[in-house]
Amino acid sequence: MPLERFIPYRKCDVITLCENLLARERADFRTFSTLLVRRIHYKYHEQLEALKNSYSHFDPNKDTRDLQLFSNDAVRKQSQKAFSQGFAHLLNAANFEKVTDDDLEAALNEESLFKVRLAVSFEDFEDVVFYRRGESVKTETIRTFFGLRKKQVSFTNYDKVAVYITFKDESYFKGKGQMPATFKPGSTIVKLFQNVPKADLEMLFPNSEVKMRPLDKLIISASAAIGGTVVLVTKLGASLLLMASFLAFWLGFKDDEVELTKQSLITFGIGMGVFGSFVFKEWTKFKNRKIRFMKALSDNLYFKNLDNNAGVFHTLIDAAEEEDCKEVLLAYTFLLKCSEAFSENSAAYGASRSENEIAAGGMTLATLDSAIESYFLEELNCALDFDVTDAITKLVDMELVEQDGDVFVARALNDAVKTLDDYWDNIYQPV
Repeated sequence: MPLERFIPYRKCDVITLCENLLARERADFRTFSTLLVRRIHYKYHEQLEALKNSYSHFDPNKDTRDLQLFSNDAVRKQSQKAFSQGFAHLLNAANFEKVTDDDLEAALNEESLFKVRLAVSFEDFEDVVFYRRGESVKTETIRTFFGLRKKQVSFTNYDKVAVYITFKDESYFKGKGQMPATFKPGSTIVKLFQNVPKADLEMLFPNSEVKMRPLDKLIISASAAIGGTVVLVTKLGASLLLMASFLAFWLGFKDDEVELTKQSLITFGIGMGVFGSFVFKEWTKFKNRKIRFMKALSDNLYFKNLDNNAGVFHTLIDAAEEEDCKEVLLAYTFLLKCSEAFSENSAAYGASRSENEIAAGGMTLATLDSAIESYFLEELNCALDFDVTDAITKLVDMELVEQDGDVFVARALNDAVKTLDDYWDNIYQPV
């Protein structure tokens, strides 16, 4: 299973970790981390506003009016494309990975852990994209053979799943002759779920319908056939023979006259009533079984749903901001620490540096990446794929790290604090 870019620790814990590594500069680092977190927060606030503005044209839950109506389909498509790109960028910043078409196809073909078969009308969608973060293998105990046997099942589980779906426009559904009641044609929905088994991704589609599995149909059909046969033999056997003899005489296939008495007609009527009630009972059992499946699906989704539509932006913006802060703080701390004397056996610096790196007082991307990953693995028993390129790019853009060839060097803490402070002093320049 591939390693995740996601760092499974809170931002405040990472700050504490960095402070412990820079024990002699704890106070200065506290100021540095505060200014750095505020700067990253400001950047993501702007991104949140941009996403809210672009999504407002397709938001099915909005309660505000538009000053200008976008009747032009080309303008609408352009706004939708801009939103899609911005949303994908946000998910990548939050260390989500795109679920490939092959993974999605495999999930749809796997048997659900909840023993529910779902049918999805994919032709209703114009665009469908799934993202996931946190992949692990879990084990659960399920019951088989009508609950008489327990079996351990291992499955791939996604900690977080984000769903982006755009429905086709109104003309498509009118041509189909079936206008949807649960969603608005042409709208875009965004949803966020937690703890979703890979085999159950299809339950996240908004138009999924519960279908009976072949095994369920076989059980119900066999029960109905056996029960129906018993009812016919015990309740209607004599009456059916009498009616068959009467029809044979009436059609000329039999010479012996058959007399239908009042008692025989009453018996036949009672038998037909019993048979009718049996058919109704079996149909009700079928419907109730389907309702139980639907309830299992809705109960499952109720506890897995985290957020919907515009609310997803706030959750993901917070997640992306946390990931950026953790990555940048770790990269800067390890670059700053490597310029000081340290033990060769320290897990924090497990990757050996070249003479060029030592002379420059910094690390290459590969060395820095290995050092951070080794620290988390050896000190915290946490295997991850640290996104060193993204972290260094942000540090260089903020002028907190300098590049000397292929070696990156952290600026001194006091210089870094001054640089961040100057940014806030000059963020709004008079026109």
